[in-house]
Amino acid sequence: MRAVFARTIWLVSAVLVLLLLAQPVGTTVQLEMSLGAIALMVLLWLFVKGRAGRSVFLAVGSLVVLRYLYWRLSSTLPPTSDTLGFGAGVILVAAEVYCFYILMISLIVNADPLARAIVPADGADLPTVDIFVPSYNEDSQILAATLAAARSLDYPADRLTVWLLDDGGTDQKCSDNDSAKAASARARKASLQALCRELGVSYLTRRRNVHAKAGNLNNGLQHSSGEIVLVLDADHVPFRSLLRDTVGHFARDPRLFLVQTPHAFLNPDPVERNLKTFERMPSENEMFYAVSQCGLDKWNGSFFCGSAALLRRAALEEAGGFSGITITEDCETAFELHSRGWTSVYVDKTLIAGLQPETLTAFIGQRSRWCQGMLQIMLLKNPLFKRGLRPIQRLCYLSSMTFWFFPIPRLIFMIAPLLYIFFDMKIVVANVDEAIAYTATYIVVNLMMQNYLYGRVRWPFVSELYEYVQGLFLIKATAAVILSPRKPQFNVTAKNVTLDRDQLSPLALPFFVVFAVLLTGTFVAAYRYLFEPGITDLMLVVGLWNAFNLITAGAALGVATERAQTERSPSLAVERRAVLTLNGLAVDVAVERISAARCRVRMDAIVPMRRGTDTNLGALSVPPHDGQLPEAARAAIPVRIAAMTAAGEETVCELDFEPLPPDAYFVLADLMYGDARAMARFQERRRGHKDLVSGTAQFIWWGLIGPLRALACLGRGQPESRADAAAPAAEVAPAPSVALQRRLGDAAWPAPAAAPAAARTAQADAPRAAPAPTAAAAPAVAEEEAPGWLRLMLDAENAAGTRGRRAADLGTAQPARG
Repeated sequence: MRAVFARTIWLVSAVLVLLLLAQPVGTTVQLEMSLGAIALMVLLWLFVKGRAGRSVFLAVGSLVVLRYLYWRLSSTLPPTSDTLGFGAGVILVAAEVYCFYILMISLIVNADPLARAIVPADGADLPTVDIFVPSYNEDSQILAATLAAARSLDYPADRLTVWLLDDGGTDQKCSDNDSAKAASARARKASLQALCRELGVSYLTRRRNVHAKAGNLNNGLQHSSGEIVLVLDADHVPFRSLLRDTVGHFARDPRLFLVQTPHAFLNPDPVERNLKTFERMPSENEMFYAVSQCGLDKWNGSFFCGSAALLRRAALEEAGGFSGITITEDCETAFELHSRGWTSVYVDKTLIAGLQPETLTAFIGQRSRWCQGMLQIMLLKNPLFKRGLRPIQRLCYLSSMTFWFFPIPRLIFMIAPLLYIFFDMKIVVANVDEAIAYTATYIVVNLMMQNYLYGRVRWPFVSELYEYVQGLFLIKATAAVILSPRKPQFNVTAKNVTLDRDQLSPLALPFFVVFAVLLTGTFVAAYRYLFEPGITDLMLVVGLWNAFNLITAGAALGVATERAQTERSPSLAVERRAVLTLNGLAVDVAVERISAARCRVRMDAIVPMRRGTDTNLGALSVPPHDGQLPEAARAAIPVRIAAMTAAGEETVCELDFEPLPPDAYFVLADLMYGDARAMARFQERRRGHKDLVSGTAQFIWWGLIGPLRALACLGRGQPESRADAAAPAAEVAPAPSVALQRRLGDAAWPAPAAAPAAARTAQADAPRAAPAPTAAAAPAVAEEEAPGWLRLMLDAENAAGTRGRRAADLGTAQPARG
């Protein structure tokens, strides 16, 4: 009875508020009310914290938004006698209504997101877990890192089975009509089978590539028996605590089918890399994983995102396995299980580190698949008519699916001001005073609400930039799936693509064309406003609208101008202990930053390289600790010293990895993925709140500098290759002297400029199963390298001596450590 009474009060209040908003008021009064609302929101933001303040803030902002929408619908449409103007005006209003709908749903879902506590999985009665790593065409090095880290998870080994589900080695692939493709598939299959034997992983393939990833996962279900299934993409490497921090939820709720965790990435996407924001701005997906998924979780609406998720086998079997009707099997599977009464949990703790698409082409391809897949679900299994879902769950799924219509309103908002500038088509009936009283205040309030909710994880106008960059291409994907919902096919996203120079993206042409049109519109608007008789101040308002579109297009040109990669392999700042063995001596070191190709270590000693026979080759291993796999305890990463830096009483070494044998990946997993706090520290460092003023200034700067970078790159043309691809790979010599300045921050390592491209390629493509260099094989190299390295060490020691090093540290002999 109390619930019914409360709902009645809420409904009556809502009706009264809507009636109040519909009352006619003058433009001046409207401006005063809107400014008063903005002032109240500022005071609430600054001085009132907690749930009550948050609710009032959003309620006041929503009133301004509703008032604006009522004005647009009731007072600003052109007369029906102007057929073209009226039609264009209705289309523009429809786009604004869509944006209002997305805003309102996001406020409902995210107004009070759920913050779940970690439920540790302790005790002996833990469920059996199968870890599925589906693969199609990924490099063996990427797979080795993921599989070794999966084997190294903090979980009883007798209750854990790791599976490589290889869809690149199916019978269909190995017997392809193209003999070259068939031979390549067979060779890859044999190498992955050998890798799995070395790593203690179960290899599984199937006859045909049916239903893409969903079919591959279902094949894994048929051949395994674990109570829980953990799904990891091939390039999503798990941190050691993943299972301990998630499995416990299944014991609390027997109807729980899903525990989803965030996706986090070691490398920037094209927007982040080309605008140079990866180290200082939250990634685009962080708003979804840090806020939206928590909001969905409150309503039992968080869904499977394809990886970094645990699913209950009993639930999957009840639904017939992973759903494969659409190309987004993840959300579709969750959608089906939610409708069957199963529940989901979202754990907001980063427990994997993955790779993002490196190029704009791959990025657009990935987003096209997401867009088409989500729209497929909406068209083929509409949440409004799906039996078993609660009303709020229908709203949650509609929010996630209808979001992907954004390319349509983005296109409309781009074209609308040009219709007035070029053709005098008046599609909004309003004067300047009304535009300020209604539109300007609405925009300010909208920005304030978004910044209030998402300011720590999304900078101002970044959403508009991402939507514009994608929208130019997704408009085609959207139309295709609407016309033929069953036609889209699953395409694997290309990862680990190398960009060794600045260049224009192959997709750059549409960005140039749109920018040129908008720039022309800006000049025409300015000319007409300043010199053409009879033009009102409305041209100034429309010109400013077009100028905003121009700034967005300019920033997008900067995105389409691809920067060279700064790292051969993405790295992570860590705080791990290791042992460096060099020339028969073992030295305790602190690992500060590590990737799959190199690392930076700090030690309290001088590197043991003094004799003429000493070498710069060594091995990096992990000290024994609880829960360590026997393979990791026995293994080591073969390393080569690339550079050294004297830092006060310490020495800092840059170590390049030699080709890794399979067991060395267990050491890499321990050092790089042994502590999930490393990724959390990196993300938290980027999450300072970005206010509207500085965020707007940053966006305008991107809009100004982007076209200049694009034109400069266009003027240079395609630069010649820096090295002949056919040249034999030469070994890269270490730097001949020591840089004595500090360079120990968290900035990414640059790729060695002196390394020929052919040498880098050969090193990257070298077989990881090659044996580690041994002391017996070193002297031949050391005879040539020793003089330079002796000079390097003497320089380092002499420089350290000038900094007050103890005389004992400069002796010619040191006792062996460890």
